[in-house]
Amino acid sequence: MQFGSGVPAVEVGELSDGDFLLDVREDDEWQAGHAAGALHIPMSDFVARFGELTEAAPQDGRVHVICRSGGRSAQVTAYLVQQGIDAVNVDGGMQVWEASGRPVVDDKGQPGTVI
Repeated sequence: MQFGSGVPAVEVGELSDGDFLLDVREDDEWQAGHAAGALHIPMSDFVARFGELTEAAPQDGRVHVICRSGGRSAQVTAYLVQQGIDAVNVDGGMQVWEASGRPVVDDKGQPGTVI
């Protein structure tokens, strides 16, 4: 599957439990609800905090990038691909994640919501 600008995308249903997930939404969005186990680096801080991703992501794994609907994550995915990282955009973002029944937790680990 391709996302508008030629950035590869995956469907939420295609993610397996072992996939590495990077959430690039802003802090307020993350605090309200996110996928448990995702790494959070807001797009607005991404270049400055890029090292956090390289430390956390598995060396031979694929990075699945997610935002609210897929636009911001597509931009970050394109950047990662340019850096030689195997990355794909999660089509539909956290909106589709939540609608698909995947768990969403808040910053306290309680059931959350996507804003």
